[in-house]
Amino acid sequence: MSDRGKGVACIVASAFGFALMAFFVRLCDDFGGPVSAFQKSLFRNIIALFIAVAVYLRSRRADEASGFLPVARYPLKAWLLLLGRSASGVLGIFGNFYALSTIPIGEAMTLNKTAPFFTVLLSWLVLRERAGARRLFWLVGAFAGAMLVMKPGFQGDATFATVCALGGGLGAGIAYTCVRELGLMKVEGSFVVLFFSAFSTIASIPLMFAAGGVSPMTPSQVLIMLGAGVGAAIGQFGVTAAYRFAAPREVAVFDYTNVIFTSLFGFAFFSQVPDLLSVAGFGLIVLSALRSR
Repeated sequence: MSDRGKGVACIVASAFGFALMAFFVRLCDDFGGPVSAFQKSLFRNIIALFIAVAVYLRSRRADEASGFLPVARYPLKAWLLLLGRSASGVLGIFGNFYALSTIPIGEAMTLNKTAPFFTVLLSWLVLRERAGARRLFWLVGAFAGAMLVMKPGFQGDATFATVCALGGGLGAGIAYTCVRELGLMKVEGSFVVLFFSAFSTIASIPLMFAAGGVSPMTPSQVLIMLGAGVGAAIGQFGVTAAYRFAAPREVAVFDYTNVIFTSLFGFAFFSQVPDLLSVAGFGLIVLSALRSR
C-alpha cells in the first residue's frame, strides 16, 4: 500500500474513533445524572492516556529501530511543536464542547468541521505543501455534504459560542499541522499521542472544578466513558499516523467520513432516520473523497 493509501486508511479509522467517542459521550447522560463536559473530557483523556502509555512502551524500541528519534534526542523545535499541538488541541476540544452545550448541535459540528480547511491552509503556509485546485474543490464539496447532513440554522445571538465552535476547528487545524511537521521530523507517533493525552488530562482538572466539581457517576456511565476513552485513543492514533504518512491535501477530505459514521450510530442506537438531504449529503461526501484522489 502506498503512503497515501495508508494515510487514507488511518484518517478513516480516526473518523470512526471520534464518531465512537461522540456516541458514548452522547449516551452518557441517558444512564444517570448529568455530567459536565469538562468531567467527560477528563475521564476520556485519562483512559486515552493509559492506552497511550501502554502503546508507547510497547512500540518504543520498534519505532527507534525504524529510524525515529529517541525522546532524549528531540530538538527544541520538536518540544515546542508538541506543546503547540497539545495546547491548540485542548483549546479546540473545549471550544467544541462549550459550543455543543450552548448552540444547536448542527451549527456546532458544522463550524468544527472547518478543521480540514485550516489544516490544508496552514500546511501550505507553514510547510509549503500546496493543495491544488482540484483537491480544494472536492474538499469544499465534502464540507457542503456535511452541511446537508447537519443542516445548521445559524440563528440566535450566541455569538461567543459560535466563535468558540469556529475556534475549535482552527485549534484542530493548528494541532494537525503540528502533527504533520512532527512526523516529518521523525518524532514517534505514540509519543505525540502520549504527550497530548497527558497535557489534556492535566488541563481538564482545574476547568472541571471551576465548572462545579465532580458529579457522581453510575457504573453504567463509567463503562460508557471507558468506551469514549477507547474511541478517543483510536481517533488520536489514527489522525497522528495519517498525517505522518501523507500531506493534509491528500487525506483531509476523508475526515468528513466522521459525519457518516456519526449518522450511522444515530440511526442504529437513537432511531435517527436520515432524510433525503442527509442521504444526498452522504453521497456528496463519498463522491468528494473518491474524486479527490
